[in-house]
Amino acid sequence: MSTPYPFTAIVGQDDLRLGLLLNAVSPAVGGVLVRGEKGTAKSTAVRALAALMPEVPVVSGCRFSCDPSAPDPACPDGPHEAGPGVSRPARTVELPVGASEDRLVGALDIERALSEGVKAFEPGLLADAHRGILYVDEVNLLHDHLVDLLLDAAAMGASYVEREGVSVRHAARFLLVGTMNPEEGELRPQLLDRFGLTVEVAASRDTDQRVEVVRRRLAYDDDPEGFAARWAREETALRERIAAARVLLPRVVLGDGVLRQIAATCAAFEVDGMRADIVMARTATALAAWAGREEVTAEDVRQAALLALPHRRRRNPFDAPGLDEEKLDDTLREAEGDSDDSDGDDDGPGGGGGGGGVPPQSGGPDAPDREAGTGDDTPADAPAGGDGSGSGSVQRPAPAGGAEQAPVGASEPFRAKMLSVPGLGEGAAGRRSRARTEHGRTTGARRPEGALTKLHLAATVQAAAPHQRARGRSGRGLVVRRDDLRQATREGREGNLVLFVVDASGSMAARQRMGAVKGAVLSLLLDAYQRRDKVGLVTFRGKEAEVALPPTSSVDAAAARLESLPTGGRTPLAAGLLKAHDVLRVERMRDPSRRPLLVVVTDGRATGGPDPVALAARAGRLHAAEGTASVVVDCETGVVRLGLAAQLARELGGGAVTLHELRADSIAGLVKDVTAAGRAA
Repeated sequence: MSTPYPFTAIVGQDDLRLGLLLNAVSPAVGGVLVRGEKGTAKSTAVRALAALMPEVPVVSGCRFSCDPSAPDPACPDGPHEAGPGVSRPARTVELPVGASEDRLVGALDIERALSEGVKAFEPGLLADAHRGILYVDEVNLLHDHLVDLLLDAAAMGASYVEREGVSVRHAARFLLVGTMNPEEGELRPQLLDRFGLTVEVAASRDTDQRVEVVRRRLAYDDDPEGFAARWAREETALRERIAAARVLLPRVVLGDGVLRQIAATCAAFEVDGMRADIVMARTATALAAWAGREEVTAEDVRQAALLALPHRRRRNPFDAPGLDEEKLDDTLREAEGDSDDSDGDDDGPGGGGGGGGVPPQSGGPDAPDREAGTGDDTPADAPAGGDGSGSGSVQRPAPAGGAEQAPVGASEPFRAKMLSVPGLGEGAAGRRSRARTEHGRTTGARRPEGALTKLHLAATVQAAAPHQRARGRSGRGLVVRRDDLRQATREGREGNLVLFVVDASGSMAARQRMGAVKGAVLSLLLDAYQRRDKVGLVTFRGKEAEVALPPTSSVDAAAARLESLPTGGRTPLAAGLLKAHDVLRVERMRDPSRRPLLVVVTDGRATGGPDPVALAARAGRLHAAEGTASVVVDCETGVVRLGLAAQLARELGGGAVTLHELRADSIAGLVKDVTAAGRAA
């Protein structure tokens, strides 16, 4: 087993370290979600935490880590007799993003269950993580069906595996830790709320801090055992502090005045439900225990709010998580003034005197005088950019060919009607188009390819029945062979690649109209987020088209690029369609199972170059020849309409819809119907 990077050797990242340590002190806090750019010690810190956790007493030989002092009466390996048990280190179990359902919850041997009546169960990752840490790297990319299983286990503290009337249940209580890069998409709100705390991490831009990160990382890579030995004293001290805080935790007093501050804070920030209040109370108590105190202070409440509330305030995927600290301070002062149970915190919000505070950075060998920076598997070495959004976005020069106008703000987004791809796909699970999936309604049966995952009982019995006499059946049980097993085929929904091609030329530049266009695209982006699609953005104006955002799962990155989109110049419609064709060609090679949906947002005008209208028509027919599902959002306004967008839709083999109709029921199934009609023609 490789030597993990020492937790105390991580440079800076105070919020990250504190969030993890508070969960080590009090697992009831509910886990932590770590958000940040790549190369910021997210994975390193999580893996290093396991070495600081106290050992876990377990029943000897139990595959489900039962506590010998209170064994699970329903344990599949039970019943267990009372005994001292054995101790083992706490586990950190990693859940891969591409894991199967059987790998997560465990697998039941259906063949033995049918033929012998035996519950032959192989435990999954949830069983391995019981009473330990379940770590999901890139948790925002986790498939929906795995998210559902995680939610069920986190809510009930148990995992259930049921297959055709045969069921197994075992305890599954774990500390859930997830890491994610927001550039790659956001979490479903239900899973987001299950994380007790959230922390934001970013690489330092200070040269001296980055030097220390690299120095420590290179020293570790050259000699992991020697590097860990140099930090052994700091690791031992931190481990002892965690143990002492755990002992102190039950004695910490949470006064009525502090509870009033917690309730007032959650109410002021309008968080949904009561989970935030409970998590804040537990976090504030853990902060007090971590600081060695038996009473929670106002500063503990403030720090708990900064960790527990930001991710619970998001109302849509385009809202950045965060908390108005000035409003937080005002709320705490008002609640403290209304309460007779004052905690006497003289330092005030933001001070370091009375609160739990961040864990002190161990000096350790080779440590600099200042504390900051990061450590990770690879040093942070690049500014934000790429598919991301915000200040790190790459600023591109405006295309030549016309005067550029300042970006126009988007109008209020609305609930858009669903557009779908015709036919039956086999792409990644989502919520847009019909597809063959592992989950959904059963539509038939087939012989399994590889391991059996979803048994079709009736088809299996039908396949085995004719052979019972030849197999020497004498009792009531059905003699089932491997060749008899049938896999259920199911139909559900898939996520698609929704590629937006947006006209940003001068003909679209009227401020009111461009605001409505951006609002419509923003509405479709929100719909894509809810349906678990990938999105891309191509824009055209002046003399050329550009890929403003390559296909990504981050719809908020697309929204940011759309918001800053300038307008002006001529209308190279053909260039936009050809650029979209290039993007789709590359994506088909990367992910051939994910079907595309082309959404062209334009008034249909084409200018610049020889015969631009005919060139745009040929580009449209190129998409139609490859069977790309498409829809044109017609942005033409005014009394006199040329109908150019509808003409373009016919060339694409898709349908056209106005901005107003995008809200109406009349376009239900538009892409499916029009594309099918176009192919029939």
